[in-house]
Amino acid sequence: MSIYLDTIQSPSDLRKIPLEELPVVCHEIRSYILNTVAQLGGHLAPNLGAIELTVALHYVLNSPEDKIVWDVGHQVYTHKILTGRKNKFFTLKQKDGLSGFPNPQESEHDLFSVGHASTSIPQALGLAVARDRQNQNYKVVAVAGDGSLTGGLAYEGLNNAGQMKKNMFVILNDNEMSISKNVGAISQYLNNVITNPIYNRVRSQVESSLDRVPRLKRLFKSWEEAVKGSLVPAGIVFEELGFRYFGPVDGHDVIVLVKQFEKLFEMEDPCLIHVITKKGKGYAKAEENPEKYHSCGKIEVETGEPIFKKPSLTKEPEKISYTKAFSRSLIRLAEQDERVVAITAAMPEGTGLDDFKRRFPERFYDVGIAEQFAVTFAGGLSKGGLKPVCAIYATFLQRAYDQLIHDVALQRLNLTVAIDRAGCVGPDGAAHQGLYDCHYLRGIPGTVVGAPKDEAELYQMLKLANKWPGVFAIRYPKDNIPALFNQEYSVFAVGEGELVQEGEDIVIASLGYMSGVALEVADRLKNNGISAAVLNLRFVKPLDENLIKKWIKPNTRVYVIEDHLFTGGLGSALTEFFERQKIDQVALNRFAFPDQFIEQGSRKEIFEKYGLTSENISQKIVADLKLCKKLV
Repeated sequence: MSIYLDTIQSPSDLRKIPLEELPVVCHEIRSYILNTVAQLGGHLAPNLGAIELTVALHYVLNSPEDKIVWDVGHQVYTHKILTGRKNKFFTLKQKDGLSGFPNPQESEHDLFSVGHASTSIPQALGLAVARDRQNQNYKVVAVAGDGSLTGGLAYEGLNNAGQMKKNMFVILNDNEMSISKNVGAISQYLNNVITNPIYNRVRSQVESSLDRVPRLKRLFKSWEEAVKGSLVPAGIVFEELGFRYFGPVDGHDVIVLVKQFEKLFEMEDPCLIHVITKKGKGYAKAEENPEKYHSCGKIEVETGEPIFKKPSLTKEPEKISYTKAFSRSLIRLAEQDERVVAITAAMPEGTGLDDFKRRFPERFYDVGIAEQFAVTFAGGLSKGGLKPVCAIYATFLQRAYDQLIHDVALQRLNLTVAIDRAGCVGPDGAAHQGLYDCHYLRGIPGTVVGAPKDEAELYQMLKLANKWPGVFAIRYPKDNIPALFNQEYSVFAVGEGELVQEGEDIVIASLGYMSGVALEVADRLKNNGISAAVLNLRFVKPLDENLIKKWIKPNTRVYVIEDHLFTGGLGSALTEFFERQKIDQVALNRFAFPDQFIEQGSRKEIFEKYGLTSENISQKIVADLKLCKKLV
């Protein structure tokens, strides 16, 4: 039973609750998030760890007038609940429901769409500059942490904010246990002293009076830093960057947080508040294994075990995800070549590299949320004679585009990029869609872009990539390999496709997962008396020119099916090929996602909405062929 939670429709309602009752509010929110995510799936551990911090921020600040800028947007469930979205929380990450990340289209309290990391400090600085330029008066707070400070953009923001001396605040939500020992009586005492208005007024007066004596001022600064450094050494880095450092503070004592924020938010300097939290706080299973419960599906709350559908009485073919297939294939390759090393950007489990790490711990590198570093680092490994494989989500690879061009491709260095979550990602929605990679990768000279239909093709592509003098990208979705593929191993060259099925009337071209959809379409067309040849091209770049010329003649009707935007994908590649080869009179019809940001929903729901199911595609092909006959 809820005492307070049902009464909160906005932050102003929260502020009506007595300070001493805020722990009760936090307990109710924790229970509500846990039970809701258990039914729907979502980012559990990071949100359980940020409850007291979020409640304290909204208790002290006046959002949306005051600006709260979120980083690594998967820590905002409490923020959504407190800003009028509790009654929609059961739609979290569902089609037409609440986003799992901040979304300005949902609420005026969400300033930016945030699905990546390290963005909050630069954005907050921009808001602070805009505020001062327009003589406005509001607080600006960036909530960083949960890995966001492993990205270089965050430090660029800190460096510039410290130089500009703008009145803004950075909350470092630190959930790494290695520094939790700093939370204690000494740190608390220090915070009470350095946040005291009298202390800060005296500090400012001393600094002003010493302006005429630079040497004494330098001595004063050195003394102050030495005192703080002996007690809270982590703060020296931020002090040197131009921030006043405060902390560490216990991030699960909501009353202490409120009192600290009330003092600190009256200061005029750029300030960084170091808050220690525990991922998964309040749910033992998530506290013990925060990585497992970082993002989870439906679970039993009591056991923490995932909830699966009841098994069918009939034996179904074994299902294997593309991620698992990549993991097994990479280990197999590494067993044969000791030069193979694996790199991930804070996603060892998500990319399947956790098994590789256990098998080859000395050949595994997790560089944090730093895709740019990962790619340039890989270039150095390659130059040194190793065979690096970067496993990165499609949406995060975007951050490393310059490094792919300048630090690897231009240098003609070998790098395999395993692009997980390519194509439609489903519930994670617009911020995480992997619908752009073919477009931006095809434009890099010397780059190969392939998409395996099954594990056998994936393994062969890894073997080819291991010897390629440049970037070799292998893209695959967050999905299971279609059961209709027989997974028989075959040797093929870079750019070599295959004829999957012969046909006389039309040609269907696809690759990867969508080759399964193409086969289903061809099977449906048989019922309408249409014979379709199906090409699994395997590669978006380079294309199999011989296979294409053999099966696509003038006046051939070609239907391209792909899990990508219309712009820059397989259909675009074929159109450019026909233009270069001066092959005209080819009727090319494309089934792909439109040029817009695609919303959240299951892959099945999104494919249905945008007409990418076998049923919808076959119906459109039949209608198109009937129209052609009428025109003739």
